Amino acid sequence: MANLKSLAKDTAIYGLSSIIGRFLNYLLVPLYTAKMTAASGGYGVITNVYAYVALLLVILTYGMETTFFRFANKSEENPNTVYSTTLISVGTTSLLFVLLVLAFLPGIAGWMGYSAHPEYVGVMAAVVAFDAFQCIPFAYLRYQRRPWKFAALKLLFIFLNIGLNLLYFVALPALYKSYPDIIGKIYNPNVGVGYAFFINLACTGPITLLFWKELVGIKYKFDWSLLKRMLKYAWPILVLGIAGILNQTFDKMMFPKIYGDRADTQTQLGIYGAAVKIAMIMALITQAFRYAYEPFVFGKSKDKDNRETYAQAMRYFVIFTLLAFLAVIAWIDILKLLFLRNEDYWVGLKVVPIVMAAEIMMGIYFNLSFWYKLIDKTIWGAWFSGIGCAVLILVNVLFVPKYGYIACAWGGVAGYGTAMILSYLVGQKYYPIKYPLRDLAIYTVVSAILFAAMMLPVENMWLKLAYRTVLLLLFVGFIFRKEHLGPMLAKLRVIGHFFK
Repeated sequence: MANLKSLAKDTAIYGLSSIIGRFLNYLLVPLYTAKMTAASGGYGVITNVYAYVALLLVILTYGMETTFFRFANKSEENPNTVYSTTLISVGTTSLLFVLLVLAFLPGIAGWMGYSAHPEYVGVMAAVVAFDAFQCIPFAYLRYQRRPWKFAALKLLFIFLNIGLNLLYFVALPALYKSYPDIIGKIYNPNVGVGYAFFINLACTGPITLLFWKELVGIKYKFDWSLLKRMLKYAWPILVLGIAGILNQTFDKMMFPKIYGDRADTQTQLGIYGAAVKIAMIMALITQAFRYAYEPFVFGKSKDKDNRETYAQAMRYFVIFTLLAFLAVIAWIDILKLLFLRNEDYWVGLKVVPIVMAAEIMMGIYFNLSFWYKLIDKTIWGAWFSGIGCAVLILVNVLFVPKYGYIACAWGGVAGYGTAMILSYLVGQKYYPIKYPLRDLAIYTVVSAILFAAMMLPVENMWLKLAYRTVLLLLFVGFIFRKEHLGPMLAKLRVIGHFFK
């Protein structure tokens, strides 16, 4: 129980930077959707470019985050040597990436469909390189159990990013109308959506400098023999990561090519990308859990009770994500008013429950994935993610031309669901863990029933919100009763009197 409390504490702190930080960053969604109509295709460009960024970030870190944790926790390895070797390796490859992109910029931009704006591609290449390099110092903070600095740096980036976006998409355009000669020195209305990419670079660059203690305050030692062993461990994770991120981004990268040369391609992609942002609450929860769970698992790998702890962690992860799923559905009418400022984006809300279901499956798959990492058989992860990715791509290629972005959402369910099932079945053979499948099934069925009840048509929005909130509270009460949380909370002096 003490171990789970420690995990919960770290998850909460990482969640501060991940969930709250991402929530603040989500303020950019209503900003962009207010300033860019769906028909303009501007948000479609942002959705498309950042999908490539996500894939490239996985490639440029090539599994070295997880590999760092694995080798730093090995008794026969020197953690400082592991860290410095990883830092030098990722830093070198990131620099080479930027140089290659700049050398072939016109051709790359043309292939991506941005021959008129190659600067989008060049700037985002630099952003990816910075972010990939920063992943290792951030991992080092997690290894040292320093979540507060981790959270502070993540939040600093968010505040800088939001501040500059508000400046260049709201304040300066308004001032430009009255003072074009003065404001025109720092603002050009023709740049448009390009400011989103320039601002990202302006924010991520300085964050690197704030790692000066983690970059300067260590004794550098590059161990080639160690790196070869790390790369051998990491390459299946890279394949796993590429397949995993393709599950999230393939639809957004390839949608313009698969959907065809239709006039509304960027419009449809923008609608889909904006709607998916509401569903990404599941990705935030999974990410916060991952930041704490990864060092926790490798640190506990020698404990006798580790399998029972992993099973319990899975239990509470599923419960919490199902609760979050129902909360988003219950209050989606408020969320759409907050995040999708133009009504022409609302047609995409039908994908929200589908994408959230896929994200839950992805989170379960992540929890299941540790068995092959702990026994150094990461090749299994490459197989599972690769097969899942192939299923997703097949669904997209076959059905997107006819059904549009709704097929993208179902492709995620098919891909993640396949990887999740395969990982569980094989894992029970090589590293059996007694997961509480009966209880997890009960929670899933109850949440599915409540979701179906929430979908009943209610015309009045406030009545609908009240009705759905009651259903959500029923699920909360079910959790309290089944998990016997009442007696546990009664022990807390602050709220104990409510349970007397």
